[in-house]
Amino acid sequence: MLDNFLFNVKYGINHVLDINAYDHVLFLIVLTVPYVFKDWKRVLLLVSVFTLGHTLSLVLAAYNVVSVNGEVVEFLIPVTILIVALFNVFTAGKGAQKEKVGVLFLTTLFFGLVHGLGFAREFQMLVDDTDNKLVLLLEFALGIELAQVIIVFIVLFLSYVVQTIFRFTRRDWIMVISAIVVGLVIPMLLGSDFLS
Repeated sequence: MLDNFLFNVKYGINHVLDINAYDHVLFLIVLTVPYVFKDWKRVLLLVSVFTLGHTLSLVLAAYNVVSVNGEVVEFLIPVTILIVALFNVFTAGKGAQKEKVGVLFLTTLFFGLVHGLGFAREFQMLVDDTDNKLVLLLEFALGIELAQVIIVFIVLFLSYVVQTIFRFTRRDWIMVISAIVVGLVIPMLLGSDFLS
């Protein structure tokens, strides 16, 4: 029982931290980069909303409520990253991320759904071997959340170091990191089977 729990949590952690599937990390970077440590509650809520969307789409796929076109989802994932990165570029220093819960949170939930659907096919094979899909889903989601908190902490820490020690302005830091992510995401979009 404990072995299964640890396996599923580790599987969730590895899903996020997989170097070959760095789209999840890129999304978390652009989601987190506009914030600083004092915003930790808001960032944690955003990340949890993303995990909720991700888990919800896995539940829908695991119980055969939805089926996905892999090419479309694989195209939409970098689109979601690009949208958030461009949002950061155009709103850097304007406090847009401070707005009340609304568009940003709903968008993050939707993007979580899209990212979850991207993993649904692989995850389907895992849940087919178990009787208790829901427990597996929750344990996996816990692993995802733990990995995301680690990434968020690293981004917030780097932001602190760059803005405090190297005296980058917050606006410049957001612009630079978001622009780098845009540069990494464009080849993902252009290499998508959906566009072929």
